[in-house]
Amino acid sequence: MVAAAPSPPYSVLLAEDDPGDAMLVTEAFLARGLGQEVETVADGVEAMAYLHDPALRKPDLIILDLNMPRMDGRETLAAIKADPALRSIPVVVLTTSEAPDDVSASYQLHANAYVCKPQELDEFFGAIRAIDGFYLELARLPGHQAP
Repeated sequence: MVAAAPSPPYSVLLAEDDPGDAMLVTEAFLARGLGQEVETVADGVEAMAYLHDPALRKPDLIILDLNMPRMDGRETLAAIKADPALRSIPVVVLTTSEAPDDVSASYQLHANAYVCKPQELDEFFGAIRAIDGFYLELARLPGHQAP
């Protein structure tokens, strides 16, 4: 049984500086057709500006790359989790780094999950589908009614 999309639509903020990866992540979310809205920013500075813009709805999920220019994912994660208005938003780190120090540091900064970007396209799409399925179909998000 597939759960219906929550109302209002499930929204994702993707902080990713690689245009190719951003396109793949967006395509993988939208391919499921479950009411997701994906907004993309290129770095942590843009992510924080988006999150603090009172005209924009807060996302239900943040997907965050670690290695970005200006303000990297570690700094962005720390800023999100230090802000009482943002800290309840789940943050999934999606990165190429498999370094144990990066994994540990991300969880110490209160990341909700750490996912290494698979190199194979099918595995990449599978990872995004798994993230999407967990946060849309299984986990309860603040502000959403049960299906």
